Amino acid sequence: MIPRNRVLDLLRTINSAACQCPAHGYRGNIQVSNVTPLKDYAFEIKCSTVRYGLGVTREVGLDLVNLGAKNVCVMTDPNLVSLNPVKAVLNSLTKNGINYKVYDKVRVEPTDSSFKDATRFVKEGQFDSFVAVGGGSVMDTCKAANLYYCDPDADFLDYVNAPVGKGKPVDVTLKPMIAIPTTSGTGSETTGAAIFDFEDIHTKTGISHAALRPLLAIIDPLHTLSLPEKVSNYAGFDIFCHALESFTAIPYTERGPAPSNPALRPAYQGSNPISDVWARFCLHTLQKYFTRAVYNADDIEARSYMHLAATMAGVGIGNAGVHLCHGLAYPIAGNVKSFVPKDYGKDPIIPHGLSVVMTAPAVFRYTASSDPDKHLEAAGLLGAEVTGKKKADAGEILSDTILKYMDTMKIENGLSSLGYTSEDIPKLVKGALPQQRLLKMSPLQQSEEDLSKMLEDSLTIF
Repeated sequence: MIPRNRVLDLLRTINSAACQCPAHGYRGNIQVSNVTPLKDYAFEIKCSTVRYGLGVTREVGLDLVNLGAKNVCVMTDPNLVSLNPVKAVLNSLTKNGINYKVYDKVRVEPTDSSFKDATRFVKEGQFDSFVAVGGGSVMDTCKAANLYYCDPDADFLDYVNAPVGKGKPVDVTLKPMIAIPTTSGTGSETTGAAIFDFEDIHTKTGISHAALRPLLAIIDPLHTLSLPEKVSNYAGFDIFCHALESFTAIPYTERGPAPSNPALRPAYQGSNPISDVWARFCLHTLQKYFTRAVYNADDIEARSYMHLAATMAGVGIGNAGVHLCHGLAYPIAGNVKSFVPKDYGKDPIIPHGLSVVMTAPAVFRYTASSDPDKHLEAAGLLGAEVTGKKKADAGEILSDTILKYMDTMKIENGLSSLGYTSEDIPKLVKGALPQQRLLKMSPLQQSEEDLSKMLEDSLTIF
C-alpha cells in the first residue's frame, strides 16, 4: 500500500503541473491538508439492491430460499392482507416451501405504540428474515421491529433520532429484509429511515441508519393497479417533495462537521451529483406521468413509471436528505384534529404526502435565493417555461409551478382546510424544532420566525 505522504506529494505534483487555462476548468490550487476539515468533503451512495419488473413478486420465494430462510415474518396492514399483492407474496413463499407467519396489524401512519406492538410480535416468533408488503408505514414498521428484535435489550428511545431520542448508531447485525412496496411515494424500500408519530409530543420523528436499509427492494408495478385515487395522489406528492428537497438541499461540501470516521458520515449528506441525477429523473417523470397515474388507474405505463420514480427518489433522499417541507410536515401530521381524507378509512389522519406538500410553495419561495439556477431548473423539469427568466423570480416561478400541480390534483386549500388556524402556528413550530436532522439540510438557515411565516403563508394557498 502506498504511504499517505506519497499520495499527498503526488496530488501536489499533479496540481502544480496541471493545465491552468479556463477551458480546462482551472479553479485555483488544490489544498491538501492532513487535518480533517470542518465541513464535509466527500459523499457516498448507499442503496438497497433494486429489482424492477411487472410480476417480479413471484421471485420472492426463491430469494428467501437463496438466503437460507427457515422462518419468515411477513408484515402488512389490515387493508392489504386480503388483496393481490399479499396473495402473490404468500403464493410464492408457499410454492417454495418457506415457513412464514403474517403480522397484519401495521398502523397506517405508525406511532411509537404500533412500532412496539410489532416488535412484541416478532420477538415471539424467532424469525430469521422479514418481508414487508405495503406502503411506507409497513416498511418502516418492519425496519423498526427488525432492529429491536435484533437488540432485545435496547430501550426504545436508544435509536430514535436526537433530540427526541439518543440517536445511537446501530452496531448490531439485523436480519435480512425484503421490501415490496405497494404505493408509489415513500421510497422507504431503499432508505434506512423508519418514521413514526411520537405520541407524547404529537410530532413525527424516526430512526435513521444505513443498517435499516432492506437487503432487496422488489418493485412490481402490478401492485399499484389497486391504489385508490387519493392514495395515488398524496403518495405522488411525496415523490414530488422528495425530489425537490433532495435537489435543493444544502450541498454536501457545505454540510458539517466532517466525520472523524467514515462510518459516522450521516445518511443525509446534502445534495450531490449522483442524487441530483435521481431527482432530475423523478421531476421529469412527474411532469409526464403524475396526472395520468392519478386519474387513470389502469394506465399501467404511467403507474409503472411513478412506481419506479418513488424508488429512485428514495435513493436520492436516502443519501442527500430532505429539508423544510418534511421538517414542517411532521407536526402537521402529528397534531391532526378531525381531517378524514377519502380512501384512508374513518379515523382522522393527514397522509404524509399531503402534509409534506402543504408548505412546499412557501418553502421554495424561501430557499430559492440559495441557488436560483437549481430552483429554475426544477421548475423547468416540471414543465414551466424558464427560458430568459430572472434569477430573482426563481422562487415565485417554482412556487407557482407547484401550485399548478396542487390545483390539478385537487389538493386541499392549505392548512386551514385541514383544521388549522393561526393560533396553531406556535404549536406547529414547536413540533418542527426537534427535526434538526431535517432542518439543517435546508440550504438556508432559518429562525423560528421564518418557520412561522412559512406556516402562516400555507394556511391558504390558492
